[in-house]
Amino acid sequence: MIKNLRTVWLIGMLASVALLYPRVALYAQAPVKYKEGTLHGFLMLRAPNGDTIADGDLTQVVRGDRVTAHLVFHFKDGSAQEEASVFSQRGTFRLLSHHLVQKGPAFKIPMDVAIDCSTGQVTVHYADDSGNQKVITERLKLPPDLANGIVPTILKDVPAATPKTTLSMLVATPKPRVVKLVISPEGEDPFTIAGSARKAVRFDVKVDIGGAAGLVAPIVGKQPPDTHIWILEGEVPAFVKSEGPMFEGGPLWRIELTSPVWPPKRGSDSP
Repeated sequence: MIKNLRTVWLIGMLASVALLYPRVALYAQAPVKYKEGTLHGFLMLRAPNGDTIADGDLTQVVRGDRVTAHLVFHFKDGSAQEEASVFSQRGTFRLLSHHLVQKGPAFKIPMDVAIDCSTGQVTVHYADDSGNQKVITERLKLPPDLANGIVPTILKDVPAATPKTTLSMLVATPKPRVVKLVISPEGEDPFTIAGSARKAVRFDVKVDIGGAAGLVAPIVGKQPPDTHIWILEGEVPAFVKSEGPMFEGGPLWRIELTSPVWPPKRGSDSP
């Protein structure tokens, strides 16, 4: 009898450990290899046909181990997307807060989503099909590897030899929920800078909805398309471009780096 009880106890302990390890691996925070600094970058947003639909600015301000990243896109049709991500980089990347605003005809559902990671409170402002303003406020258990707004930042610190990286992301449809991102390198793609040949690592980002909804999503056509992110490796890794939807059911928009275009020089006798 005692021997049987010991066997049952041992099986129970092993089962507990088996359940614990996947959870630890799932919520492992991304380590910081290259600390983020102050910057101001210029971006463009292209439609699937290659047309430029918006211009953007990315700024980062660093205070100690805390980074505030601010990304703004101004669309030609008057729409706008503004995203502010505050994260720490003390050994690992940790999202502290995130605020996303999408408004205008470019977006299927104009939305304002605010995440407070310290309290788990998520607030979603949106308009329903009749144009009525709605608010959803929920307190969720947010995982420490939440990566809203900082996926490209994290990928700059992920070696291309890493077979799989798993992160979490909060999505609002408009009801907020946490999904997993399964990220894998797919190879290298060539590009040039002023005629100089370079290669960027292409990462594939799959959305794992999880649960019963995740099993049904591909069958009913609700599985989000993959996003691709290109990172230039080296002594100082850099984001090159990304391609994927920016909202549920949205087209595959492409974000690329750009540079200022100067007007032609005036003639010497020009006023």
